[in-house]
Amino acid sequence: MATATPEQSALDAQPRTPGTKNDARRVRREGKVPAVVYGAGKQAIAVSVDPRQVSRILNSRTGHNTVFDLAMAGDGERTKAMIVDWQYEPIKGALLHIDLKRIAMDQKLKVNVPIALVGEPAGVKTQGGILEQIWREVEVECLPSDIPNAVELNVSELVFGMVLRVSDLPVNLKVKFLTDPNQPVAHVITVKEEEVPTADAVAGEAAAAPAEPEVIKKGKQETDEEGAEAAPAKGEKSEKKEKK
Repeated sequence: MATATPEQSALDAQPRTPGTKNDARRVRREGKVPAVVYGAGKQAIAVSVDPRQVSRILNSRTGHNTVFDLAMAGDGERTKAMIVDWQYEPIKGALLHIDLKRIAMDQKLKVNVPIALVGEPAGVKTQGGILEQIWREVEVECLPSDIPNAVELNVSELVFGMVLRVSDLPVNLKVKFLTDPNQPVAHVITVKEEEVPTADAVAGEAAAAPAEPEVIKKGKQETDEEGAEAAPAKGEKSEKKEKK
């Protein structure tokens, strides 16, 4: 299990007056990101933060599981915190909003940690298969200082017919796995080859194809029918003249 390394990170926050979407847009125009701080039994506070500091934390080795120092301007509050939710603008990718949670270092918390597969499976090396990772994160419960960067799973002995599950993850007395132990994590699958049709198969398909229906020239037929109906009418008229 890859243990977490303490990140020397900090985030400065300025109190703001919560309001409408227009107020949030004004904060963004000023180059900040609207955020909210809550947790530790204290009242939630609306703040604004520097998006560059937030991006630095999210892109660190511990990512959103990073525990950092949150410094509040105004009241001078300084506390440990984590980023628990964030939103990006879908087109330009700019940060829109951040949720920050105060963290008590002596209290356990629940977080999701990535699963890292280690080694080359025997099913890939000797059987020509492909390694497929089915599950990529595991929920754990531990103290903030014990949050791992990732949980490593050795797949070297993995062959066809075997499935590694959450229950196969290495045991760590400081970390409790909360995800269903029967949840599959990785297995080796076969390579699906695309079937190329033979010449006989192509000829058979062509022979089995239905014949193209005869196209009836509806316009010409209707014209002929109209002419046929019109002919007797003229004959009737001439007969009347002869009678006269």
